[in-house]
Amino acid sequence: MEYKDYYKILGVARDASADDIKRAYRKLARKYHPDVSKEPDAEAKFKEVNEANEVLKDAEKRAQYDALGTGWHAGDEFRPPPGAGAGAGAGAGPGWQRAEHMSPEEAAQFSDFFSSIFGDLGGMGGRTGGGGMGGDGGFSGRAGGFASRGSDQTARVRISLEDAYHGASRQLSLEVPEIDEQGRIGSKRRTLNVRIPAGVTEGQQIRLAGQAGGGVGGGEAGDLYLEVEFEPHPIFRAEGRDIHLRLPLAPWEAALGATVSVPALGGKVSLRIPAGAQSNQRLRLKGRGLPGKTPGDTFVQIEIVNPPADDVGAREAFEQLAERFKAFNPRAKLGV
Repeated sequence: MEYKDYYKILGVARDASADDIKRAYRKLARKYHPDVSKEPDAEAKFKEVNEANEVLKDAEKRAQYDALGTGWHAGDEFRPPPGAGAGAGAGAGPGWQRAEHMSPEEAAQFSDFFSSIFGDLGGMGGRTGGGGMGGDGGFSGRAGGFASRGSDQTARVRISLEDAYHGASRQLSLEVPEIDEQGRIGSKRRTLNVRIPAGVTEGQQIRLAGQAGGGVGGGEAGDLYLEVEFEPHPIFRAEGRDIHLRLPLAPWEAALGATVSVPALGGKVSLRIPAGAQSNQRLRLKGRGLPGKTPGDTFVQIEIVNPPADDVGAREAFEQLAERFKAFNPRAKLGV
């Protein structure tokens, strides 16, 4: 039978909350309900979505499903671990329990994959190829049960752009799910000291091997993936390794050209402004972005700022400027 990726079916991440799962299910159920949907495969899709929701909405069944590990992909040949789907009777492996609230008629609405884990139809054996899957999220034979690798976990870590440039250390406190030998779901709080490498980019994941939830039956722990998120910065904006900022210039600096000091993540740098610079013109500081094998650049966008005409002398200066350039029409390209 084929392995079913319930997270992919609902379009949610493996660390999705119960509310995320509920929202995704409602959206897809409306889309594929056979009474209203015009999709050609609506009925099959509707059953598939219902099955995924039946598992992921229930914390216990979700934990049993997650205990299969992350080494599977949709469409992989799947055979259940020893004891899976055997119910509460003899031979059931630790952590595997039948979906007892379902009648046989209700259970029949679900796939063989579902029944092999939660029903009474499960067979014996490992994944195709024999011998189990080893450290990539599979099963290994054990007397009276099985051992499986713990689920991977994803968490977010927020850092400043300065920390992304220089590198930093962070202390994180996480709730890590655990399943004991009797299949009971619990959690424990862990505190980790994490090194953020210099040059990390937003959205990048930092893998901490073996730092997520422990496995079932003595299986190895899963990996923890930290997804980097940048804190808002008052002057810089990051796109990949490139950094962007707006640089205010006085009208005479833009008109005559100048050399000005520009802030950058690595410290201030001097930038030559060419004569006749215009608003929104971009200048590049090569290699002044986030570090890496190929460092990013810093892009400076010019913004011309007028001084205030708040006294007689300032107004006279602007009036003289207007008289001097009275033939200049800044809106000529607009045809006005």
